[in-house]
Amino acid sequence: MAQTKNIIFDLGGVLLNLDFQKTIDAFESLGLKDFENMFSQFKADELFEKLETGRLTETHFYEAVKKRTEKPITDAEIDHAWNALLLDFRIESLAWLKKLAADYKLYLMSNTNSIHLKYFKNIFTRQTGEPLLDAYFNKAWYSNEVGLRKPGAEIFEFALKEENLLATETLFIDDTLINIETAQKLGFKTHHLLPTERIELLDIDSI
Repeated sequence: MAQTKNIIFDLGGVLLNLDFQKTIDAFESLGLKDFENMFSQFKADELFEKLETGRLTETHFYEAVKKRTEKPITDAEIDHAWNALLLDFRIESLAWLKKLAADYKLYLMSNTNSIHLKYFKNIFTRQTGEPLLDAYFNKAWYSNEVGLRKPGAEIFEFALKEENLLATETLFIDDTLINIETAQKLGFKTHHLLPTERIELLDIDSI
């Protein structure tokens, strides 16, 4: 087996704590029924897929959400509900990244959108006092910026090509199984991070 030289991390559920139920409850309280069938950890309908690949502006997102609700709501209320799932960063995990950087090239690959991106970067700075989350990585790929999202193979192939990486030398860590399955098919080493696990307790050499 090839030596691991690179590690690609997912963000939510790996470095950043999430609670999807908070956003589900918040949107349902705004009159958006059956939100869980539109967006969850495991799937996204056309509206949210477009938002997460940068093909839908924030303005058009707000307009589309308002059309799905049963009562008038504001952009600010939508922001509050949409961002409710984003909690806090795992400080011990971030500290471990700094140690790993001495031996591996580190990357971030996240399905996200412009609204969440601004919000969790603010959480990061408030929580750590550091200006840039991206500074922990050789490169950070956000789905809304590259126009591709997991579990599509294209975002993995894009990452390999852009950084001239070999899949067999690259470990991919994600908390969503369908994303892991795509990476495995492409030849990546993988670790499906369970809710009870933390990356700082992993033995990279044994994966």
